[in-house]
Amino acid sequence: MPNIKSAKKRVLLAKARNIRNKANKSALKTALKKFDAAAAEGNRTEAEGAYKVAVKLVDKSVAKGILHKNNAAHKKSAMTLKLNSLG
Repeated sequence: MPNIKSAKKRVLLAKARNIRNKANKSALKTALKKFDAAAAEGNRTEAEGAYKVAVKLVDKSVAKGILHKNNAAHKKSAMTLKLNSLG
């Protein structure tokens, strides 16, 4: 544990950010799993709803610095291809 007051504050802030980032990553993974499940069932209407939610979370993750923009583009592209293949 640090002795300097500002260093102590940094530790506390880092912990808070870590918790927030973990929650965001967890929500993102859950949204992606819901989309994959709906796509696997072949339920297009449910998949479209899950797609919108997942894309929004991916974009938010990029804005917050949790995901790299290329990683997000890859995820969105894969989801779009999967959604379009449902026909």
